[in-house]
Amino acid sequence: MGVLLATQRQRGFFITHTSDISSVRRYARRLTNLLEFNETQAGQLAIVITEAATNILKHAGEGWLFITSAKRANGNAVEMLALDSGKGIVNLAQSLRDGISTTGTAGNGLGAIRRLSQDFDAYSAPGQGAAFYSCIHGNFLFPDGTTEASALYAKETVIQHGAICLPVAGEEECGDDWAIEANADSVAILVVDGLGHGPDAAVAAGAAVRTLALAPTTLNPAELIEAMHQSLLTTRGAAAAVAKFDVASDIVTFAGIGNISAAVVEPGGRKHLVSHSGIVGNNMRKVQEFEQIWPAQALLIMCSDGIETQWDLDKYPGLQYCHPALIAGVLFRDFARVRDDATVLVMKRNDRTM
Repeated sequence: MGVLLATQRQRGFFITHTSDISSVRRYARRLTNLLEFNETQAGQLAIVITEAATNILKHAGEGWLFITSAKRANGNAVEMLALDSGKGIVNLAQSLRDGISTTGTAGNGLGAIRRLSQDFDAYSAPGQGAAFYSCIHGNFLFPDGTTEASALYAKETVIQHGAICLPVAGEEECGDDWAIEANADSVAILVVDGLGHGPDAAVAAGAAVRTLALAPTTLNPAELIEAMHQSLLTTRGAAAAVAKFDVASDIVTFAGIGNISAAVVEPGGRKHLVSHSGIVGNNMRKVQEFEQIWPAQALLIMCSDGIETQWDLDKYPGLQYCHPALIAGVLFRDFARVRDDATVLVMKRNDRTM
């Protein structure tokens, strides 16, 4: 069994007023306390949040801030993703220079986000809004060389990922979920959408994630879907899809039931991976696997049906080469359906270390 990585905590905040910044900072403070960040690390995150949210209000009037806890190879981290649909930034490089601030904030502008972040990326184009990704690392939790740290590092050297998983407005629990399980040889990726939304849908999605966590790493995607079918028999059921990437062959094998879309995306086009109709845990007649080469520079993108399917990354020049969290955020911002839970998971091969 490998190491399971899934979004443990992700909160989305829609920013429309300066008072919303305080709400995000309070949540982030509680999260950093829980993750045992020190005062310096927690303070860095607070500045990053303030600068990103102020930029949204100043230049777009409203937008999203997502705060996500994450595991790194040797400890915890907190990711911040800021999204707006404003006019975009004409000169992004200049805006990211430290000390450049058009809002009068104490953090000295967007450059402070880059300076204070251990991982950072940004995307903007005229007429296409802006997106900023920041990751603040906490204290080391595992001594170097431990089994858990080594397995996590093995996963991080195979792929990078970014995700948005948000419940429909009015619900606290999300009926969608996702998970990544990895070892040095392969990566198994799950996106699941419990029928409907709310707590009962979340129960079904959670059962699928637990099945992946407990399954032997030798199981192929079709076998994993079959195992999930048995686990979900007492739930309302779900749409689910599993992709498994074999590092040695560069092949991704896929099996899906229901409305989970998946595609290998390269500049100029995408190759879809096909799901069959049915409900995992209820009415599942046929599970079939499909194989596709995952080229070194391509993305693997999986979405629940809370994301419209008409997106085209070629309409966002340069976005494909950004951090996967930025890609997931832009797709959510521009293509999320307002009446459903929504999940978009974006994976990029990290070939610098392969």
